[in-house]
Amino acid sequence: QVQLVESGGGLVQAGGSLRLSCAASGRIFGINDMGWYRQAPGKQRELVAAITSGGRTNYADSVKGRFTISRDNAKSTVYLQMNSLKPEDTAVYYCNAGIMKDYTPVYFPYWGQGTQVTVSS
Repeated sequence: QVQLVESGGGLVQAGGSLRLSCAASGRIFGINDMGWYRQAPGKQRELVAAITSGGRTNYADSVKGRFTISRDNAKSTVYLQMNSLKPEDTAVYYCNAGIMKDYTPVYFPYWGQGTQVTVSS
């Protein structure tokens, strides 16, 4: 059973920082892309940042220059360093990963349970 477990959310004042972590565990033969999404109340889930297995990154325009995504392949973990947080960053943050569960070269998408990030003004 593959699981993604997130940690690091919480309440922070505007201008502050938080670091999210997401660790994959279980029967894992490989992981390709990993990413962070967020969903604010009444809005659709949106991509925040993504990183390939080779380390290439992609960011939403709204977080460029403030957020940094990274990964530790040895630990099957992806991180999101969030600086200069704004009230509009308030949302539930979900991690996502494409995971190969056996020797068949097919990657299945998995999601974490979500972690709340609240930024007060």
